Amino acid sequence: QVQLVESGGGSVQAGGSLRLSCAVSGYTYCLGWVRQAPGKERERVASIYTVDDSTDYVDSMKGRFTISIDNAKRTMFLQMDSLQPEDTAMYYCAESGTACHHISEMAYWGQGTQVTVSS
Repeated sequence: QVQLVESGGGSVQAGGSLRLSCAVSGYTYCLGWVRQAPGKERERVASIYTVDDSTDYVDSMKGRFTISIDNAKRTMFLQMDSLQPEDTAMYYCAESGTACHHISEMAYWGQGTQVTVSS
């Protein structure tokens, strides 16, 4: 059983930064961040494979967001820079035992942490 607990969300002005954390328990293969803005579908942000720390980003997030993991502390991070109002969303930590190419592959989810970016 995998358990995921996010933290670090909050309110920030456009151009600012936030770092989200996801505390992980249980065996994991691939971890990812997924976000959902009001009235929109969930959107994959980035993922990381715990076996080799390889990462994958949605093209629109490259250069502004950085995913990382501290295996010793069992914590995954999402560093978000140059935030824009369109980044406002609930951000979820999720885990897949197979791959993280699609949201449908995620089997375990955290409760989410809200990020609000004002202009």
